[in-house]
Amino acid sequence: MPDFLLNLTDIVAGYPGRPPVLDGLSFALGPAELVGLVGPNGCGKTTLLGVIMGLIKPQSGVVRIFGEVRSEEKSFRPVRPQIGFVFQDANDQLFCPTVADDLAFGPLNLGASRKEADAVAQEVLKTLGLDGFGPRIAYDLSGGEKKLVALGTALALKPKLLILDEPTNFLDVEAVARLEAVLKKLNLPGVIVSHDLPFLDRMVTKRYRLTKGRLRPD
Repeated sequence: MPDFLLNLTDIVAGYPGRPPVLDGLSFALGPAELVGLVGPNGCGKTTLLGVIMGLIKPQSGVVRIFGEVRSEEKSFRPVRPQIGFVFQDANDQLFCPTVADDLAFGPLNLGASRKEADAVAQEVLKTLGLDGFGPRIAYDLSGGEKKLVALGTALALKPKLLILDEPTNFLDVEAVARLEAVLKKLNLPGVIVSHDLPFLDRMVTKRYRLTKGRLRPD
């Protein structure tokens, strides 16, 4: 395993006709680190996640993922399934007829047989404490249950790291506690973007603040 799962060096990135949102940003994530990322709306957190996922091409700087430089779309394709990205809004991630179908979607796209994908879906449901949820319709689930199923769609790909965008948004105390328990059980490295500082304090090994286009210890 490389020394760093993610290693961004001197990243400058933004949008046409506007000053860079990220301006010389550097960041490294070790194999045993779960870090928190905070900052006001509009500071560039979403842009940073887009750079990591290869959805936003930096104007300059170097992106290394799993020890290799990633610069073109073709170099990001093999690593995206290994990064468990969970959207801020679970409804953007759940679109199949049933929960089981949502969980099986990723493995099927990667070439698993229907039997294999269904087995993965059941395994993930057990990990999430959602046994019996397979036939249910995601639209009818509570906000906390949707968040867990969205996390499950990432886990079904057996990722090496997680990236969670505002995972506690609109969740009640009980749902947050359930999410925390699952994440601690998984013990995966990754990045959590959140305004929920108490949640981050309970979960992460360190915390960074994105300000003026760069990350600083918070």
